[in-house]
Amino acid sequence: MTKTDWISDELADLREAGLYTQIRTVESPQGAWLRVDGQKVLNFSSNNYLGLANHPRLVKAAKSALDNYGVGPAAVRTIAGTMELHLQLESRLAAFKGVEAAITFQSGFNANLAAIPALVGKGDVIYSDELNHASIIDGSRLSGAKIFRYPHADAQGLGQVVKEHRRDDYRRSLIVTDGVFSMDGDVAPLDEIYSVAHEFDCLLMVDDAHGEGVLGNGGRGIVDHFGLHGKVDIEVGTLSKAFGVVGGVVTGTQMIIDWLRQRGRPFLFSSAMTAPDVAACLAAIDLLEESSALVEQLWENTAYFKGQMKRLGFDTGLSSTPIVPIMIGEAPLAQTFSRRLFEEGVFAMAIGFPTVARGKARIRVMNSAAHSRKDLDQGLAAFERVGKELEII
Repeated sequence: MTKTDWISDELADLREAGLYTQIRTVESPQGAWLRVDGQKVLNFSSNNYLGLANHPRLVKAAKSALDNYGVGPAAVRTIAGTMELHLQLESRLAAFKGVEAAITFQSGFNANLAAIPALVGKGDVIYSDELNHASIIDGSRLSGAKIFRYPHADAQGLGQVVKEHRRDDYRRSLIVTDGVFSMDGDVAPLDEIYSVAHEFDCLLMVDDAHGEGVLGNGGRGIVDHFGLHGKVDIEVGTLSKAFGVVGGVVTGTQMIIDWLRQRGRPFLFSSAMTAPDVAACLAAIDLLEESSALVEQLWENTAYFKGQMKRLGFDTGLSSTPIVPIMIGEAPLAQTFSRRLFEEGVFAMAIGFPTVARGKARIRVMNSAAHSRKDLDQGLAAFERVGKELEII
């Protein structure tokens, strides 16, 4: 036995169980159609909700920033990495979200790793939805706070968990939830969760990664969707999905953002977002503030696709957003389904354990405003053929 034999054994077990992830290679810009592993395929896998990832205005803005600011920031924000573009983006994001202030990070994952350990630590408590994203889980573990999970999207269950542990001598309490859950496409009952946070005087944090550009007025997110402005303490988001670029953001009161500038470790110890990325994000905000047409197109496409899939007999789970899980069951069958779709010209990845629970493997379809009705019909036809072939429908 060598010191790495266990890795070989684990990889073999993953392959045997149908849980080994085959990573495909994209050879084109993001859009409704992609070139993947040498084949032109209809794209149902990207988080490019509004079709902005290759939008001409974002590309133009990024190119201009390259000419004016160069390629990399070459420093962390607190030393020599804060450019005027960063401050412009943070100001614009705060205005877009209707909050006092915003701070940007290299990714949405890093935003959670920054915010949670800065707000709670040893001697504190976190109440976390049992299906929260891995970045929330990791940020919570890094904090050193005691973590209690509450039943998924269940405000009453949350209240019971908080009551049960309130007698313990914790200094600070944080309730944290995803806004839109990325695997099921359901939305957290944030209004009800806020009521619990208010009753027990807990900080309330929501990760709106899949809600920004999707929910709320003109894509302003879940807080806007529920009309909770000024009531949610911390709103985390990403610039890597609907915004079409890359990066993360935390918004809230000026005091909280000032604190994250002093104690958010990814802000303090990792280089800043690149100037081209920041400029492209600014262009995305311009587009969203000018018109809600892309958001409306996204929801129109979602309603059509979801309705047709249900008509065909597919189980689309609990989704109420453009994320549409096609529930398959066992991981090997889901992987076979995904491979057959690819052969039919549709790129839709299978997702299984550990991303979702065992026995709940699925094909996750990500709708986009970039899809035409013809694209959707072509995708639906492929799903119908493969679904019947594999006796899913």
